[in-house]
Amino acid sequence: MNFIWYILIGIIAGYVAGKITRGGGFGLLVNLVLGIIGGVLGGWVFALLGLAATGIIGSLITSVVGAVLFLWIASLFSHSRQ
Repeated sequence: MNFIWYILIGIIAGYVAGKITRGGGFGLLVNLVLGIIGGVLGGWVFALLGLAATGIIGSLITSVVGAVLFLWIASLFSHSRQ
């Protein structure tokens, strides 16, 4: 059951991150997938900093931070440099 919560939180985080990032991210479906990956990235970054988020709100914040970070990194590689 926890796995389903992680996916749902990741999807919500991807949607919110797409709204936060400049240009709206990469589209709804890709933002949702990136939100799930960003949730893992956010958990890893928070663990490196020694922070722990508890509960649904804490998990959502962690996932949103990770998703925004992941969207930012992905946007660096998606734009062709001239």
